[in-house]
Amino acid sequence: MSKGQPLVRIENLFFKYSAQTEYVLKNINLEIEKGTFTVMLGHNGSGKSTLAKLMNMILSPAEGRIFINGQDISLSDIYDIRKNVGMVFQNPDNQLVASIVEEDVAFGPENLGVEPPEIRRRVDEALETVGMSEYKLSAPHKLSGGQKQRIAIAGVIAMFPELIILDESTAMLDPIGRREVLSTVKNLNREKKMTVVLITHYMSEAALADRVIVLKQGELYLDGAPKQVFAQFEKLKKAGLDVPQVTELMRVLNAEAELKNYRFPMDILDEKEAADLIEAYIT
Repeated sequence: MSKGQPLVRIENLFFKYSAQTEYVLKNINLEIEKGTFTVMLGHNGSGKSTLAKLMNMILSPAEGRIFINGQDISLSDIYDIRKNVGMVFQNPDNQLVASIVEEDVAFGPENLGVEPPEIRRRVDEALETVGMSEYKLSAPHKLSGGQKQRIAIAGVIAMFPELIILDESTAMLDPIGRREVLSTVKNLNREKKMTVVLITHYMSEAALADRVIVLKQGELYLDGAPKQVFAQFEKLKKAGLDVPQVTELMRVLNAEAELKNYRFPMDILDEKEAADLIEAYIT
């Protein structure tokens, strides 16, 4: 799918945990372009979180290679990798290390040896980017789940990574928190041109991406634009996944519409577009 120089290139990747005989990931080959917003989907145990940790060198491949900006990360300095590939995990409480928000955001740049004036600038910019500037002197533990996760994201982007990976980062949040985090992620990608990989089990989040990758039993199963992927209802079902609610509605309505020789398209992801089609069908 890549058209230009990929930010990430993965070649013939295999991985298994030491206590297991079966590979968790098998023969993964893919590229991720700079500036794109990619969502990874898969049933529990499909290998998506493992793949994310391999891109950040939290884990090391059994076979194969991963390149970031053309550099084999197995031959790169671990600090350079972590600087260029930032990760935000599921539980924000496990990522916050300081008693004041701005100190937490400064933690990463400080560990990279960034000069204090530049740290100050990065912290202010990161908090503004995630919409949390007014909380810079607050205690993180007093914030909501969505706010904590936005602070965790600010701490990552203050290190100026080229790629940010969010591993089920909305899973523990309520609907308001999920919207806050997703809005932040979209802004990072659209406005800041940051490359984003989001691992999620919320189909509505995947529908907003440029690209959707589906893993099944450790292998690449589907890969394409959201409309292309979610139109393949039967394949997704075999992978243990659902489709966005609006796409499911189109499928259900087709059972009735076919009686009138009418068929709703199965690549509808936008609610307004679906409403317009239903109105046209009724009238």
